[in-house]
Amino acid sequence: MSTTPLHPETLAIRAGKETSDYQEHSQAMFLTSSFKSASAAEAAKLFSGEIPGYTYSRFTNPTVSAFQARLAALEGGERAVATASGMAAIHGLVQAFLSAGDHIVASQSLFGATVQLLGNILPRFGIEVTFVAATDLDAWRAAVQPNTKLFYLETPSNPLTEIIDIRAVADIAHACGALLAVDNCFCSPALQKPLSLGADLVVHSATKYIDGQGRVLGGAVVGSHELLEKLYLFVRSAGPTLSAFNAWVLLSGLETLFVRMERQCANALQLARWLETHPAIEKVYYPGLPSHPQHELAMRQQTAGGAVVSFIVKGGREAAWKLIDSTQLVSITANLGDVKTTITHPATTTHGRVAPEVREKAGIVEGLVRVAVGLEHPADVQADLARGLEG
Repeated sequence: MSTTPLHPETLAIRAGKETSDYQEHSQAMFLTSSFKSASAAEAAKLFSGEIPGYTYSRFTNPTVSAFQARLAALEGGERAVATASGMAAIHGLVQAFLSAGDHIVASQSLFGATVQLLGNILPRFGIEVTFVAATDLDAWRAAVQPNTKLFYLETPSNPLTEIIDIRAVADIAHACGALLAVDNCFCSPALQKPLSLGADLVVHSATKYIDGQGRVLGGAVVGSHELLEKLYLFVRSAGPTLSAFNAWVLLSGLETLFVRMERQCANALQLARWLETHPAIEKVYYPGLPSHPQHELAMRQQTAGGAVVSFIVKGGREAAWKLIDSTQLVSITANLGDVKTTITHPATTTHGRVAPEVREKAGIVEGLVRVAVGLEHPADVQADLARGLEG
């Protein structure tokens, strides 16, 4: 592609693209379930992995391979394995690296479905999980057991945007022989590269900022060739496969990732500053604000504060729902990462299935509202929120 190192913005557009014999300039999409072999002998070599090539789209497809190569290049990883969704990526990671009798140390500040998977589903299969306060490094150390195999965290966390010191947690994990996996959904590789900070694996819900327009589902894990081979073999057999069409859409999303994130972060900072001065707001959570408890750490780990602003409305659930229901422009949906600004009430949506006491411990109070800022003019979003905050 180039004999000189390329900047991430260029890799987001050019990395991973292989041109077919037709010399197409746009990314090709290979909608086929299987691929032909020239002979029985070649087919045998392809299926055994003796020679590279494509056999069956459950585990080998050129469009999916292009997406995997591009995302790995952006994260600074050797390899990526794509999956059907972000949750499929997390589930695949656990299945690839843990067995019954193993132990996970995880942040208590995680996406609701992740809490359900780790806390309610995995214990049924003999995998123990200990949740710890996200920013308390002593709690991470104290939770280590002889059978600890994996540390798992999100930074920034969903929805309170807590910032966890990736390098410090990586040191704790590696000291006990465990792997560290970091969910990079809120930042994307445009803002943060956990592998460069000591993480072993990076997890993505590509549905969010990587797509950028709320069109398709997708997930991925990025890491070394050695680690990702284990995940690839799981995906090959279990089948949580990313479709070629979705991979094609996600590839186009990556092409605009950096320009989108730059503008969305600027819009989010402007909105957060306004919310912080509003008398109806009790507290604002945004890493780009100096008032954020981990602001300095965020500015070391990330290139910007991100595009998600969470805040507590005075008056609890009633006031939060009034705000949400008063919007006319912002979309009421739990998805995020879209060019269209979205708003949700985490306690009854993304974290609605989490036990009330667990929610409270994680800071998901009834007055909390999460806004994922898009590309609209920030003054229009501000005016839309102001309508519900009046009085």
